[in-house]
Amino acid sequence: METVDISNTALLFAYLLLIVPVAISYFLKLDIIKNIFISVFRMSTQLFIMAIILEYLFTWNIKILNIIWLMFMIGFASFSVINESNLNLRRFIIPVFSSMIVSNIVVLLYFNYFILNLNDVLQARHFVVIGGMLLGNALRGNIIGIGNFYKSIERNKNRYLFALGNGASIYEAIFPYFKDSFTQAIKPTVASMATIGVVFLPGMMTGQILGGSDPSTAIKYQIAIMLAIFLSVALSVLFTILLTVKSSFNNYGILRKDIFK
Repeated sequence: METVDISNTALLFAYLLLIVPVAISYFLKLDIIKNIFISVFRMSTQLFIMAIILEYLFTWNIKILNIIWLMFMIGFASFSVINESNLNLRRFIIPVFSSMIVSNIVVLLYFNYFILNLNDVLQARHFVVIGGMLLGNALRGNIIGIGNFYKSIERNKNRYLFALGNGASIYEAIFPYFKDSFTQAIKPTVASMATIGVVFLPGMMTGQILGGSDPSTAIKYQIAIMLAIFLSVALSVLFTILLTVKSSFNNYGILRKDIFK
């Protein structure tokens, strides 16, 4: 069974689906119509550009080029995490970038070698595409995790300082905020795993089935990728918070004033 292609005319019909949410936004005066069109335009442009890039990456399949492209994706994701969390780019870019590299590359190589059993773990079709899936989920988890962590400490400054004043170390004082932020960061992934199959059919599984794969094969792929995504999110949030702590507090355990924008 071949994948059913979507013609340009059919894609236009897909864009017509926007009429309903735009109409709802207009009548409810939600003032988000401009944001909707900007988001759809950016999504479409980025995906079409990505399709062209992937065509070349798949054709050339040059290992160093695949690595460079994934590093670029990680760099862009790191910038997005810091920007969306309203944190200081100069202070956070190195620890966030480092944590995203370690957590995602380790999980990706493990997935390609031990689960997919690939002879070439840097093959573009798997290295870039699966790496992008892991990275996208890690990005969302980090925005929730690191943003919530530092904002919680700032909101509860007196309680945090009270803990320090009573002899707690920095890591003992930040532990309650770390625990809550880590839980909040992984909660969406845990919820997704709990509802996959019954409530919704996820993208990877649906794509494989539409592409002609046997449902049982698609299910095994989806289980494997969800477990990999969960580990990627958990590790990246853990490393991001731990690696940023040293540069975010002074020698007395006080949160630096310039960590936020």
